[in-house]
Amino acid sequence: MTDARIAVLVVEDEPLMRMDIAGALEDGGFLVFEAANADEAIVILAEHAEIRALFTDIDMPGSMDGLKLAFAVRDRWPPIKIIVTSGHQSIREENLPVDGRFFSKPYDPEKIINTIREMVAA
Repeated sequence: MTDARIAVLVVEDEPLMRMDIAGALEDGGFLVFEAANADEAIVILAEHAEIRALFTDIDMPGSMDGLKLAFAVRDRWPPIKIIVTSGHQSIREENLPVDGRFFSKPYDPEKIINTIREMVAA
């Protein structure tokens, strides 16, 4: 399997942050989908069964924050690997969905790329 086949959904309400990580992931060979909030993310996930990983910010407007989205994704799409990020909160991995990972902002995009590859390969 090549990295180009790994589809990732980036959920981030800050457009510049979303463009930055989406661009880094695309440069890393991933197929990237983007959503500005959890409601958009659910629609995209329902339409794209090829998505293998979710990268979501916690602090977002809408019906649910990124942490609630992560748990909803774990319940509805268990195979999807989950990475949660925040610049305002620090979440311990035991408070994330099973096998979820947390990165504080600012994060190193290369570490995100390597973590997604590692999680999907497992």
